[in-house]
Amino acid sequence: MATTHEIRLAARPVGVPATSDFVLASLDLPAPGDGEVLVHNKFMSVDPYMRGRMYDRPSYVPPFAIGEVLQGGAVGVVAASNSDKLKVGDVVLSMLGWREAFVTAAGALEKLDVPSGVPMEAFLGVLGMPGLTAWAGLTQIGKPKPGDVVFVSGAAGAVGSIVAQVAKLKGCTVVATAGSDEKCEWLKGLGIDHAINYRTCGNLLAAVQAAAPKGIDIYFDNVGGEHLEVAIEVARPFARLIECGMISAYNDTDPAPGPKNLIQIVGKSLTIRGFIVMEFAGLRGDFLAEVGPWIRHGKLKWQETVLEGIAEAPNAFIGLFEGKNTGKMLVKL
Repeated sequence: MATTHEIRLAARPVGVPATSDFVLASLDLPAPGDGEVLVHNKFMSVDPYMRGRMYDRPSYVPPFAIGEVLQGGAVGVVAASNSDKLKVGDVVLSMLGWREAFVTAAGALEKLDVPSGVPMEAFLGVLGMPGLTAWAGLTQIGKPKPGDVVFVSGAAGAVGSIVAQVAKLKGCTVVATAGSDEKCEWLKGLGIDHAINYRTCGNLLAAVQAAAPKGIDIYFDNVGGEHLEVAIEVARPFARLIECGMISAYNDTDPAPGPKNLIQIVGKSLTIRGFIVMEFAGLRGDFLAEVGPWIRHGKLKWQETVLEGIAEAPNAFIGLFEGKNTGKMLVKL
């Protein structure tokens, strides 16, 4: 038996999550049975979508259960194996994060072939779900063309930072927003054309209009709220609005009012399309084929914000809603 630790949901958050909504628990793990492996997680992911699973309501994935361990993306190493599918030392990807270690059937895990020079945790970010979300949403829904103007909200996050860079690699002009001057400087260092600090710019609409005086062709939404209203206002005819996330509303206790200018959808012939990344899971091979060379040649960069220790997982998650991450938020285990 091996003693390990995990984070469980203690209470359903009301408004912004608090550390009291989570509890650190210890437990003993058995040796792996026939066809099973013991995995030691090395990194786990926290992502904004997890907030939706903390509500007790129907959604595209079941809600987290009170008193049960939370679930999320993780990369780990096989520490013991009773299966011919995986051997000790293999690096694996799972949705069994929020825990230091676990025993499971080998067939439930994805063995990773980690390229030389690429850290395993990249498969939780640029080469993982956030990267695929960014690439698929932009290329499959936005269909960018050289010369398009792309507006990205929350562009210093795990998804937004990849969207902004892919748009540049596709020959677009990119207008991005982030929540601090430091994040805006980082985005400019990536080659982003215009980076706006939405907390200090005063008038977001005026700032975006100044950056994109002829309007935008594509909007990639990670924030919602005022950002969406601004995007509709500056959209050119036939613009594509890609609705990936609306983090500004995830902790609302009452429904927020919608954009006041929805009538423009008709006159401008706008396309507004929401999506969940699972819709594009079948394109992962295409995603890796295009993104992989960009990474190898240094054309696509990424940033990580890393907290250490399983006990820090709730703080890492809460930090997403406080703007404490640049790039992907991870917990090192």
